[in-house]
Amino acid sequence: MQKIENTMNKTVHLLNIPSPTGNTIDAVEWVKSRFEALGLSTRLTEKGALIATLEGKDQLKSKTLSAHVDTLGAMVKEIKGSGRLKLSQLGGYSWTSVEGETCVITTLDGRTYTGTILFDKTSVHVYKEARGATERTDANMEVRLDENVYKKEETEKLGIRPGDFISFDTRTEYLPNGYLKSRHLDDKACVGCMLGIAENLVTQEEQPPHTIHFFVSPYEEVGHGSSAALPTCTVEMLALDMAAMGDGQTSTEHGTTICAKDSSGPYDLSIRKLLIQLAEEKKVTYQVDIYPFYGSDASAALRAGWDIRCGLIGPGVDASHAYERTHRDGMQATIDLGTAYCFAPLTR
Repeated sequence: MQKIENTMNKTVHLLNIPSPTGNTIDAVEWVKSRFEALGLSTRLTEKGALIATLEGKDQLKSKTLSAHVDTLGAMVKEIKGSGRLKLSQLGGYSWTSVEGETCVITTLDGRTYTGTILFDKTSVHVYKEARGATERTDANMEVRLDENVYKKEETEKLGIRPGDFISFDTRTEYLPNGYLKSRHLDDKACVGCMLGIAENLVTQEEQPPHTIHFFVSPYEEVGHGSSAALPTCTVEMLALDMAAMGDGQTSTEHGTTICAKDSSGPYDLSIRKLLIQLAEEKKVTYQVDIYPFYGSDASAALRAGWDIRCGLIGPGVDASHAYERTHRDGMQATIDLGTAYCFAPLTR
């Protein structure tokens, strides 16, 4: 129980480090320090990905486990005449999922300002559109800054410019009954699971049969996170990413899900069979599911032409790309299955 609580606490800490796609340095450095504290060697790729390595008996053929630290967010698209900000999305989400959310704007020189993401006709006492079903779009969403600014020039004097990053308040809560509520559980919950797997591996007396690389991707939400710079000895890749829950899905917050197929196509059949076999042998709660509107770092690697076999597991996450929720049971199951996979032989 203590190990999973350590994992949950690390995950909460990571969730509170802003890391919208394109601005992930602080989060990557923190994860790097956690792997190094476990004794793993680390390096950063030119694109900013983190690779942590635990040597196995066979160093010629390795397994790579991936998860991504980048999250949804936005950039300043334009400073309006009113001094408020128009936004450009980072990653795919509905504007309604962030309407009313507090946010932080980070300028190029590191200054930060808070604000609120609003429909530009929010007041029901002024605008009839506020009472209706007006579609939320890039054109009618804005950030109201918590500063004394009412003109474009006043906002510019704060040092805010187009291209500045905007991160969302995660509103992270870890409840005594095991539920974890937060934005960006996709995919920081799985980065936490990778740290848990690494901790399991280093506490075992036996080396895994193959070298294990942990790849922390900084650009998954925009589709090219692991398209380059995977360790060249990789022959199998296990992506750790959230399991999408909803109508017609089997995924649950209280178990791990083995993904059979997503929008990029089916995952490797031999790895799926192995994962099911390991889950049943180790009595890990699992489901098998298909995600219709979903891709992963494994998808990006395969599209980029890597000649590797890929699988995907992850804890069930409710309300993906909104205010999400998972449970420590699902994270524990993902850690247990991921650990078993690391000690299993290659599928061929």
